[in-house]
This record gives sequence, structure tokens and C-alpha cells, in this order.
Amino acid sequence: MAKKKEEVLSLEEALIKLEETVEKLQKEEVTLEESFQLYKQGMAYVKLCSETIDQVEKNVLMLNQEGHLDEL
Repeated sequence: MAKKKEEVLSLEEALIKLEETVEKLQKEEVTLEESFQLYKQGMAYVKLCSETIDQVEKNVLMLNQEGHLDEL
């Protein structure tokens, strides 16, 4: 059986998916089981966003005392 290729999302796409997930969770007709599944998906999007932001922060350039750019 072939494994499903893991979807790679940009930060913007992950944030949009997270927002959509939150909107679904806020609907009254969502069952408890669906809520747990949506929560799990949402947490995966939060983790992806956090990891992406952390990586970007590590690559941010800062000026050193001599005025040169250094990577963090």
C-alpha cells in the first residue's frame, strides 16, 4: 500500500488552515468526536506555524558592533 505524501504548507497556508479549523470548532453542530479531531488538527497547524516562525527567527540578520550583518 502506498503511503500518502505528507502535505507541505507555507506559514500563510498553515495559518489559514488553523483559522478554518477554529471556525469549524466554533459551530454548535460539531459533535464531541469531531471536536477532538479538529482540535488535534489545529494543534498540528499551531506546531507547524511555531516551528516555521522559529526557523525564520534563527535566520534573521542582525547588525554586529562593526556594522556587519550576522546571522543569529
